[in-house]
Amino acid sequence: MRSIWKGSIAFGLVNVPVKVYSATEDHDIRFHQVHAKDGGRIRYNRVCSECGQTVQFADIDKAYDSEEGDRVILTDEDFDKLPAAEKHEIPVLQFVPTEQIDPILFEKSYYLEPDSSSPKAYVLLAKTLAQTERTALVHFTLRQKTRLAALRERDGVLVIQTLLWPDEVRAAEFPSLGDAQDPQPKELKMAGTLVESMADDFDPTEYTDDYQTQLRQLIDEAIRSGEKVIPAAEQTEAGADAEVVDLVAALQRSLDAAGEEAKPATAKKTRRKRA
Repeated sequence: MRSIWKGSIAFGLVNVPVKVYSATEDHDIRFHQVHAKDGGRIRYNRVCSECGQTVQFADIDKAYDSEEGDRVILTDEDFDKLPAAEKHEIPVLQFVPTEQIDPILFEKSYYLEPDSSSPKAYVLLAKTLAQTERTALVHFTLRQKTRLAALRERDGVLVIQTLLWPDEVRAAEFPSLGDAQDPQPKELKMAGTLVESMADDFDPTEYTDDYQTQLRQLIDEAIRSGEKVIPAAEQTEAGADAEVVDLVAALQRSLDAAGEEAKPATAKKTRRKRA
């Protein structure tokens, strides 16, 4: 694994240097769009709706449209003024009982590795969280965005899980539940018996993604049979151009995600435009 962030955890006067790694990965098979007639890659251009010209990444800013129809355009220079910036400290706000955190708030998970010659403070914090059955609420700034996060222990390793803000969780308001009748004692007993008959300890390795497995088999079979396959040597030059465009786009997204510090030489000021 490759670390994506370096900093330290701060609680009281204790400072714990750490490296951060993504704890999960997506194993879904990715597809791209092609022309059904000849298999050529579909290319997308960023075209301005005003002038009709293709726009390069360096000339693209971000905009917000208000309810009144005003469009506010913000540049990289504007975002640099925000307080999040690049904080390399994870401050502990408080320690709360782990069971009090509703799982619906959990977002993205990250592993923390000790980043010092002695991991004593790291191990101390991990064991303390485990023994007290508490989770640390922290502020975690990644890619210039500060999130509320839960810092907990998992098999001796510190894990950070970013949390949704309370107003990002929708209220479940279903009028039909208000009219529902309470289950009868006999119904509850029978349902409980059914649950017990299917009860077991959770082992995630017992479950597989059958869709992805069968999809991979479908692709492998198509390659072996030669059906619906366009050999690399027969792909057109336009297809190669599309690959280059896609590669540039992927590289740009990677730079953006990593919080690239290089800024355009000429920064534009914030401006307003009537939509």
